[in-house]
Amino acid sequence: MFPARKLPGGCRAIRPHHLQHCSVPTVSPNLAFVPACLPPHPAEVEEMQRFISSSKKLFVMTGAGISTESGIPDYRSEGVGLYARSDRRPIQHVEFVRSASARQRYWARNFVGWPQFSSYQPNTAHLVLRQWEKLGKLHWLVTQNVDALHTKAGSQRMTELHGCTHRVFCLTCGDQTSRSELQEHFEALNPSWKAEALGVAPDGDVFLTDEQVRNFQVPACRKCGGILKPDVTFFGDTVSREKVDFVHQRLAESDSMLVAGSSMQVYSGYRFALAAREKQLPIAVLNIGPTRLDHFASLKLNSRCGELLPLIVAH
Repeated sequence: MFPARKLPGGCRAIRPHHLQHCSVPTVSPNLAFVPACLPPHPAEVEEMQRFISSSKKLFVMTGAGISTESGIPDYRSEGVGLYARSDRRPIQHVEFVRSASARQRYWARNFVGWPQFSSYQPNTAHLVLRQWEKLGKLHWLVTQNVDALHTKAGSQRMTELHGCTHRVFCLTCGDQTSRSELQEHFEALNPSWKAEALGVAPDGDVFLTDEQVRNFQVPACRKCGGILKPDVTFFGDTVSREKVDFVHQRLAESDSMLVAGSSMQVYSGYRFALAAREKQLPIAVLNIGPTRLDHFASLKLNSRCGELLPLIVAH
């Protein structure tokens, strides 16, 4: 077990000579939604290097903070997160299921935001984790994000804990379709409907007024006429027991845990950190700002994922 060491920022980083960049393409980060932070101190890089080098079967959990460098805002970051910039909140599961007007509002906003949201690309942190998987360092990746960026990066040993916005399914018959195909259905039903997006949320939602969404037409399932829902776990819903058990099995096979870009405020992800602590696995946290793990993590670093992870050599 690593001794707990929480290193403050404060000095300008100079890369140690013996550390090399991970051999992945460097992607220029979009810092619009990334909280301000100092570059990683060389001692912090050394600590993370030691942690990763000691791990043989690494279990990684990522959150919205890993995708902010791709231009997608998160919810909770100080000053730049969605909650800090507006009073908008994500749709609740019960509201979506029970209210036709709520579904109309959701899908109208999602329709407007989809072209931009679906165009986001993986950043350097996503590519580094994919490289670690190729090298056999990363045993399993669990993402709390619904943006498909790990999939776009090529990750395969992965569970999308909260699903993915790129898939849609029918609540009645379970038929699945791609979100891009549904976009074509929206366009066919609403040929003259137009609205301008005012900022995209972590789930692809945008801000529209009630007046703007009033005449938006929402298609039903083509097979049974049922309600279409994105294949994501909305707030207020729960992750399936089958998926939770599967992730616990992957964690049981692992020898350490890395949390990247998550404050772990949501219990659906936090439970796995609690399980790792119970198994006495070393836990490293890489996140700008405080997390629920700070008091028991073996290592806590306040740095950008896309800045620090490429400095680590996965042997």
